[in-house]
Amino acid sequence: MNNTRFATAIHIMTLLADSPHDWLTSEWMAGSININPVIVRKELSVLREAGLIISRQGKEGGSRLARNAGDITISEIYAAVKNTEVLGKKNLNPNPVCPVGKDINSHLNNLFSETNKLVAEFLGNKTLQAFTDQFK
Repeated sequence: MNNTRFATAIHIMTLLADSPHDWLTSEWMAGSININPVIVRKELSVLREAGLIISRQGKEGGSRLARNAGDITISEIYAAVKNTEVLGKKNLNPNPVCPVGKDINSHLNNLFSETNKLVAEFLGNKTLQAFTDQFK
């Protein structure tokens, strides 16, 4: 995950949760985030594929939440945009004759797995609605 993907997705989802009956355009959301609307549309596509939002095209088009914000967890948003481990990447080719290098990735796999589980549990206890309510 790049440095801003999760933050961008949370920003998008918070805007949608704050206006649950409106169809928000990518241009409008991009103005709030201060980024290019193309980036917003890319993240909207990912969030739509995850079943978190719905969209419609045309003059009255835009996006809105697919479910009530109280039924969406921050963990679901995180899972939708996550594309790498929380702790980063492992070294792909450690030295196989080194006592550390030969086993490092198996031990890192365990560490990464435990960390991902903790993050998912922590974020799973937080709803989008609770996050959005902080702005009121």
